[in-house]
Amino acid sequence: MAVVPAAPATVAEPTVRPTKKQKELLAYIEAFINEHGYSPSYREIMNGLQYTSVATVALHVGNLIKRGHLRKRDHSARSLEVVTHSDTPLPAPLKTNEVKEAEEKWLVGKVEQFMAEAEAEPLLTQTHLDNLYVLLGALRVLGLDGAAQSFMERMTALKTKLKIPATPPPPSA
Repeated sequence: MAVVPAAPATVAEPTVRPTKKQKELLAYIEAFINEHGYSPSYREIMNGLQYTSVATVALHVGNLIKRGHLRKRDHSARSLEVVTHSDTPLPAPLKTNEVKEAEEKWLVGKVEQFMAEAEAEPLLTQTHLDNLYVLLGALRVLGLDGAAQSFMERMTALKTKLKIPATPPPPSA
């Protein structure tokens, strides 16, 4: 999980509130962890927050660790964790059908692959078309209407290619 509860403090010193820049950094790290499942590298933080130096990132991260807002495992890459300071449990993350950019690219690539296979098929069947319509429907359900719409012209071309077998003549007696 991206956010971990704070360990009980052994020192009576209260946690110092983060500065505006540090809040920005904490928000970026938390959003990155929620999106990717792991913490960002210092260079990714530098680029994401448009800092000019990795040393600036290291300075801010070091101060946030000292202040108790971040935790980092020693000698471990991508090990930053945002620390919360409340005793109330965090609500469970909301489940949505939101698709991340990498997942969207993969999914659209798979639909593209199936579409190309159907277009290359010498004898296209209704089952091929039905399967493609299911995939395009899934894109729409996931909120990827633009991607689904981009395949519609090709679907129309495939429908005209569909070979519907002629009904055989009745058997001769």
